Amino acid sequence: MKFHEMTFPELRRVPRDGVVVLAPIAACEQHSLHLATLTDTILVTAVADGVEGRCPQQLLQLPTLWLGASAHHLRFGATLSAEVDTHIHLLCDLVTPLLDDGYQRLLMLNGHGGNIDTMQVSLRRLQRLYRNRILSAASYWDLAAKELAALAEGPRKTMGHACEFETSMMLALRPDLVRREQVRDDPPRDDPALRGLYLAEDMHQRTDHGAVGYPALASADKGRAFLDTVVARTTEVVQALLARALPG
Repeated sequence: MKFHEMTFPELRRVPRDGVVVLAPIAACEQHSLHLATLTDTILVTAVADGVEGRCPQQLLQLPTLWLGASAHHLRFGATLSAEVDTHIHLLCDLVTPLLDDGYQRLLMLNGHGGNIDTMQVSLRRLQRLYRNRILSAASYWDLAAKELAALAEGPRKTMGHACEFETSMMLALRPDLVRREQVRDDPPRDDPALRGLYLAEDMHQRTDHGAVGYPALASADKGRAFLDTVVARTTEVVQALLARALPG
């Protein structure tokens, strides 16, 4: 079920304890020389659509929130961004009406790295108000990390930015938005001695053309395989959340 395609009488009939509310969140930001600024939103929406197609009566899919916490991309321009505190409040406000309306299970599905902290903090704030609900969140690539790594051809096995994963999925979904002649790899410059350390760097400090990874290895076939894998894993998570007992 898609919230934005239903009427209020239809939504009143949705069993509050029989569905997972799926809230896709993303961004509108620079995606290197070759991908459109709405890439994250297009991709996480495709994942959400795929999951809804597999279990339409057990999922209530919200429209994708395209505004993300993207200040670390602003030096490149071509980026729309909410401040971190604003985004935390925005995510809380997004789902509070549904929790107040009695929905029992929530999965916030993220498609942008800059939202990871804000979605986790938002759920920590909500949890103390809704202790008897299941409040969950994940980036779609984390849910399928093992499976995606096995499919990746390049040496980077985790999600980057405008990388092998994102570029492949965009070639599968919206090839018209991929400027193939502009594709340039940007291998990570990680220092092994600093593994496990968080460095507060913006994207301009990490890359000279806004990418992280190996987009030159992208293909539409690989993108379809990535998407199928992520949809399957996210569907598995939805089913597990439905089977999970509510907290006391």
